[in-house]
Amino acid sequence: MLCTRRLSGLGAGIAAVWPCRAGHCSLGAGSPTRRVSTSWSPVGAAFNVRPQGRRLDLFGERRVRGAGSEGLFGVPELSAPEGFRIAQEEALRKADSLVEQACSTPPGPQTVVIFDELSDALCRVADLADFVKIAHPEPAFREAAEEACRSIGTVVEKLNTNVDLYQSLQKLLADKTLMESLDAETRRVAELFMFDFEISGIHLDEEKRRRAVDLNVKILDLSSSFLMGTNFPNKIEKHLLPEHIHHNFSSDGHHVVIDGLHAEAPDDLVREAAYKIFLYPSAGQLKCLEQLLVSRDLLAKLVGYSTFSHRALQGTIAQTPETVMQFLEKLSNKLSERTVRDFEMMQRMKMKLNPQNSELMPWDPPYYSGVIRAERYNIEPSLYCPFFSLGACMEGLNILFNKLLGISLYAEQPVKGEVWYEDVRKLAVVHESEGLLGYIYCDFFQRADKPHQDCHFTIRGGRLKEDGDYQLPVVVLMLNLPRSSRNSPTLLTPGMMENLFHEMGHAMHSMLGRTRYQHVTGTRCPTDFAEVPSILMEYFSNDYRVVNQFARHYQTGQPLPKHMVSRLCESKKVCAAAEMQLQVFYATLDQIYHGRHPLRKSTTDILKDTQERFYGLPYVPNTAWQLRFSHLVGYGAKYYSYLMSRAVASMVWKECFLKDPFNRAAGERYRREMLAHGGGKEPMLMVQGMLQKSPSIDDFVGALVSDLDLDFETFLMDSE
Repeated sequence: MLCTRRLSGLGAGIAAVWPCRAGHCSLGAGSPTRRVSTSWSPVGAAFNVRPQGRRLDLFGERRVRGAGSEGLFGVPELSAPEGFRIAQEEALRKADSLVEQACSTPPGPQTVVIFDELSDALCRVADLADFVKIAHPEPAFREAAEEACRSIGTVVEKLNTNVDLYQSLQKLLADKTLMESLDAETRRVAELFMFDFEISGIHLDEEKRRRAVDLNVKILDLSSSFLMGTNFPNKIEKHLLPEHIHHNFSSDGHHVVIDGLHAEAPDDLVREAAYKIFLYPSAGQLKCLEQLLVSRDLLAKLVGYSTFSHRALQGTIAQTPETVMQFLEKLSNKLSERTVRDFEMMQRMKMKLNPQNSELMPWDPPYYSGVIRAERYNIEPSLYCPFFSLGACMEGLNILFNKLLGISLYAEQPVKGEVWYEDVRKLAVVHESEGLLGYIYCDFFQRADKPHQDCHFTIRGGRLKEDGDYQLPVVVLMLNLPRSSRNSPTLLTPGMMENLFHEMGHAMHSMLGRTRYQHVTGTRCPTDFAEVPSILMEYFSNDYRVVNQFARHYQTGQPLPKHMVSRLCESKKVCAAAEMQLQVFYATLDQIYHGRHPLRKSTTDILKDTQERFYGLPYVPNTAWQLRFSHLVGYGAKYYSYLMSRAVASMVWKECFLKDPFNRAAGERYRREMLAHGGGKEPMLMVQGMLQKSPSIDDFVGALVSDLDLDFETFLMDSE
């Protein structure tokens, strides 16, 4: 495809290429490393000062020259909802011209450049619109963005079946001498464009191509329906539930409405009722899932793959379903004894609190593991929050990036109309010698109708333009943090702080993935590699040497005591094997569903068998958890990616940063070997370059299992 979303879980892919405004590129080359104190540098101040209007001067922040009124993200057309129509018309005009160029240009490196420009012209509107349609507070903007997405999507579908366009690329790939003369990145991007074409069936005869288009449309519709169904509440008549638990749920006349699993509820009966009712199978949702899986299988076979999983895993670290299953089975075997011990520990706690009903059931682990953590370690979030003001955490990121990569974050005042809500912050990312690298818009605070998810969106990807200038990347980080109060700045729980570091890992990947082509920029890489930079940031966020750089009580300036960080890290190991085993179960289920068809059993029977083999807690009759498994849409056949990415991140942390999390040489190598290439290099080659070896499946499994050992993150500080 020309406008492909290589990583749907991170948000949209790529958007605007409108020129930089005057003054943007005039930012200096950064600043020296700043010492930690309670007097924040500009980035810390920008996030700890309560917004009092758009023009607030936040402690000497860098400002835009020639401030005026502009559209969203500085795109002049988008000062009003109608601008989306203007932007899409301009994109379509440019696309028509580029298609003509591609079909008339002799095969060569320029072919790839034109294809990339074509992709950029369409995606810069569609992907910006993808973000606006879910995040903008004004309905008119959301509706206009939705229409732009539909319009561009229709054009992309037509281009994906444009035989002349396909053949212009095919001529290049068929010329072996010409391909060998191309540099590695150009060759890979050409192959990726061809892969995107072929998985849409363009290489087939006309009848099969039409079937492929129909299947793609059907899959999109089924995916949308299935996603909606995963969140749809279930109802039960009130008289069927004990009256004393009614107040835990919302009501609708004579019915109780169950809209989730209530996994943290202290009452066992509430969790049990929620689990059995919320997961009660819906015939319509079951049919939708079955049709989705069958349609994916038919499409995969139509375009030349034995299973949908084989198609989905091409180009990933794992490469094949067989490798994924080998990874999951070996990991499961290594976890089995630890998981049993975790379940026994939870069962003892349940027996202690509820002797009448002590059998451990699937609705119990989240609650009882939390009780064990609370009893064993004093990790009440309210004890930590005062040390994690948002400004302090942003300053911590600034210090870390400065020491590791020579990068500083500067708050920049957006001009009127540039942001969609007044509390959105804009950061300039500046390298000490290379200057401005790109922009991060921080949409961090809760508001009505805002999606309740933490995610990263690429609004504009980096690429080398024909005039030699570099198109600077622009991204949005979306969180759901509490607002500051009159008496305190926004205070983060340890989990919120870790999520902030995680999402900023994606942002740095976007800033530093400075590829020649936007098609492979930043996070536009295989799913099982794309989470590596973000998960690696979690290791930094859990290291006391890093935390000590910024965690200060917002009132007293007192540093966060070392023993509190140590307890927090150790608490995360409690029942962690059982949690990892649960992820193995989910990932295995995903592989089986997208493996050989027809499936040997119903999806529910497969769930039951897989749960018994790969998890251990009993299947509950008349439940169908798979019908709530929303990741089957965005991560179909790739849910294992979270575990694989964590394994790689663990190895990178232990071998490169554990001894010194501020090691500049290791930071530069990390940028050079892993971040700089985006998706322009095979992921395993990037991993090998960083680790200086070729890791095996056993290495990946060993890294994950060793993370479960107590004191892995804290033995250094405890020995000081």
